[in-house]
Amino acid sequence: MKLLVERLQKDADVTIGSLSIDGSFECWTLEDPVREIPGVPVEKWKIKGETAIPVGTYGVIVTMSARFGHLLPEVPKVPGFAGIRIHPGNTAANTEGCLLVGEDRHAKSLGNSRKAFDKLFAKIRYALARNEAVTIEYV
Repeated sequence: MKLLVERLQKDADVTIGSLSIDGSFECWTLEDPVREIPGVPVEKWKIKGETAIPVGTYGVIVTMSARFGHLLPEVPKVPGFAGIRIHPGNTAANTEGCLLVGEDRHAKSLGNSRKAFDKLFAKIRYALARNEAVTIEYV
């Protein structure tokens, strides 16, 4: 299963995008601002807890989140980042580098986040249960 995040709106305080699964639109996304400077080491442009992860393709696994206390999709092995998750949330205040998902797109936020997350999480878990690799690409 291939998840694709297309960053469509890159503002100084929030990044809004769309998420597709194997080429089909699934939901809207919200992240912290994109601060990446291509070719420059992460530690030079990252602001801890306030920066979207670098463009690239990463694996997705499901692990127990110590912070949230339940299973969540995790995006491990992101250079310069740790604990990156896909989870519900509506505004940039709800993320620290993680990807938030929602059914509704607003100017600086998402709506129906829990509903979008539950649908997406079920699809990720189903793919992993079938031993299918799950990847996420940020463009």
